[in-house]
Amino acid sequence: MSPVPLQPNDLGSDNASYIGVGLRHQHFQEALAGSPHIDFAEVHTENFFADGSIASAFLQDASNLYDLSLHSTSMGLGSATGINQNYLEKLRQLIDKINPVLVSDHASFAWSQHNRSNIHAGDLLPLEFSQASLDVLVGNIEHVQQFLGRQLLLENVSAYLELDHSNLRETEFLVTAAERSQCRLLIDLNNLIVNERNAGSSHPVEQSKRWLDAIPRHLVGEIHLAGYSSNSDFSVIIDDHSRAVSDECWELYRYALQRFGSVPTLIEWDNELPTWQQLIGEAKIARQVFSQVNQDKGNESHVV
Repeated sequence: MSPVPLQPNDLGSDNASYIGVGLRHQHFQEALAGSPHIDFAEVHTENFFADGSIASAFLQDASNLYDLSLHSTSMGLGSATGINQNYLEKLRQLIDKINPVLVSDHASFAWSQHNRSNIHAGDLLPLEFSQASLDVLVGNIEHVQQFLGRQLLLENVSAYLELDHSNLRETEFLVTAAERSQCRLLIDLNNLIVNERNAGSSHPVEQSKRWLDAIPRHLVGEIHLAGYSSNSDFSVIIDDHSRAVSDECWELYRYALQRFGSVPTLIEWDNELPTWQQLIGEAKIARQVFSQVNQDKGNESHVV
């Protein structure tokens, strides 16, 4: 059974928000000036594996100002070939160095074999929602948690197709993976909307709410908020994190807070980056939404 010394949900409470932003290199210098409006910063793990680099030095300085979250994109937790051991060694060294508050990756696969050599796809490839795929995912998560001595957060991904051999609902697949491995879930609300729109749903927010209803409250350790790109008729939605958080995502966030309580929340913006102040402005909105939901709960409790 995996050790779980890290308890992500303990970072928040029903009376306190815990809001962060994704930190990219264009904002490094401004981030070092500090911001009273964010509680933590998330970095992409792989960018900080090189010891002695400028990025590594920055991360050490940033850890004195913010709680840090490590978000991986290359582990390939659903890969039948297993997890690259060299990757895990580097990840553990980074964890030991900065002691992050959260460690996460995706419910996806990346590693495969070609001519008896392991190759990496360079992308977050969607998983088949089947028992065989679930067993692989659980085994890999357990291995990683035991090696790191940390609990992982497992993120749902955006996908543009449904695999033929899937015979489990996505929610059933993720909940079972979390319960069996003792990890928790990182719910990306933008990914839910993207998937619903690309599946042709006429009510993507309402369908996403039903998705959230199938997730037990105690399993959710973090929420991601982001924006997406689309063509003029919304026939194709691209999960590129190149826009401000959409109105749909803010609506879904309110519902998620009502359902799950105070959960660490991150603003993701990875392409066509805004100014640092614009990014911080998105975090302010998230805090305002939290405050409003909390206030509404308080008002409801006084209604006789």
